[in-house]
Amino acid sequence: MADLPVSADQREAALYRRLSALSIAWTTQAHRPVFTVEEAADVSDHLPGGHTKNLFLKDKKGGLWLVVLQARLRVDLNALAKQLGAPRFSFGSAELLIATLGIEPGSVTPFALINDAARKVQPVLDQDMLKLSPLNFHPLRNDRTTAIAPDDLVRFVEACGHRPIVAPMPEIAA
Repeated sequence: MADLPVSADQREAALYRRLSALSIAWTTQAHRPVFTVEEAADVSDHLPGGHTKNLFLKDKKGGLWLVVLQARLRVDLNALAKQLGAPRFSFGSAELLIATLGIEPGSVTPFALINDAARKVQPVLDQDMLKLSPLNFHPLRNDRTTAIAPDDLVRFVEACGHRPIVAPMPEIAA
């Protein structure tokens, strides 16, 4: 795995500077490191708002996607790719994640778009998730949870030079 360019503390501090510059309010809670949605639920279920998961995907033609959705959803990636007009999705590798978004696996977050200066990643936001407030994400590290308002998330993504696609998430049939 490639080395990350800066420490977790430096990445987090840069994020908070950017949020402050955009006049975006946030709160952050420290907790033990978590690597899965299930582990995150154990440490953050007491936090108000929408709990999320973030999928770093690569399509069959090499396009990169960051799908941000409610933690409880089981998204049908084939149906989502079809809905977005994208070739078939697979998960992006750890090396590609680090190279593109400057974060390690387990820390995937829309806040990482701050590191995508080349704008290689297309963010996709769950439309129903944006009805929840606040929204909870890792602040570029997996031992903290940062909450922001949904409108501020969209504003942050746009300030990073990305045009998010807001879409319904097709779920896997039970």
